[in-house]
Amino acid sequence: MNPPVVELCAVSRWYGNVLGLSRVDLTFESGVTALLGPNGAGKSTLLKLVTGLLRPSSGTVSVFGAAPFANPDVHRKLGLVPEEEEFQARVNASDWLEYLMRLHGFDENAARERARKALHDVGLESASKRRVTSFSRGMKQRLRIAQAMAHDPEILVLDEPLTGLDPVGRHEVIDWIRDWGARGKSVLVSSHILHEVELMTREVVLMTAGKVMASGNIHEIRRLIDAHPHHILISTPEPRRLAGRLLDQVGLHSISFSEELQQVKLETREPDRFYELLANYVLEEEGTIHEVSSPDDNLEAVFHYLVE
Repeated sequence: MNPPVVELCAVSRWYGNVLGLSRVDLTFESGVTALLGPNGAGKSTLLKLVTGLLRPSSGTVSVFGAAPFANPDVHRKLGLVPEEEEFQARVNASDWLEYLMRLHGFDENAARERARKALHDVGLESASKRRVTSFSRGMKQRLRIAQAMAHDPEILVLDEPLTGLDPVGRHEVIDWIRDWGARGKSVLVSSHILHEVELMTREVVLMTAGKVMASGNIHEIRRLIDAHPHHILISTPEPRRLAGRLLDQVGLHSISFSEELQQVKLETREPDRFYELLANYVLEEEGTIHEVSSPDDNLEAVFHYLVE
């Protein structure tokens, strides 16, 4: 049986007397996984441990079964977009990427072609002969993404990759991230912006104060938070009829309806049961439902429930 792509076992990392990460156990496979949490949650520390930029104070980190710290064989399989990185070299973008590709072991022609393709893919082809030091913040972020993916790594690690990008750039990067995951790559991406994470993936690791609060599919995490009833909002032209149909059901916490808004709102600790009841209402009782949504079945609500 092959080891996980990335595995952390009881990993802690101290910065002097400050605990940056506390006994983290996680595994990552192919696809996109987002690390979500406020600044100081430990996201960047975790990514630096995965990429071998830091050594754990205790516990073990493995990437394809090997420790990543000071391990060139692992580093060749990684592509990193760091949270902050200044470009000091006074060279143009094309020369910079060609230089990095030569360091990865590609010959001159292959390095030049990979650099050209990467700059094209991130929308910097027209600026390829400009000095990197003259780039705007958003252009520098695109170049960081280009240098992370130019050698076609098996794992992409992106620390706040949307920083400095305009709305168009953010949309493009989100599409790239989803595409990399769909191609079977392993993608670890950190963010503190809830709605942008939801556009990238449903697989999340929720972090705060150096600890993992929950991990997995966001819907499954929400389902397991039993202390808070699920809110379900139903749009229907017959709100009174539907509310009467659901009123005596087991598992109902509360219910209300509005004739004016044509809505039924309910709270339940058994959401799957009520989704099934709604389907039966339509199929067997010829009821009409225009839309069903859960206002708190999202990252913002889940994160709020976990930290309150």
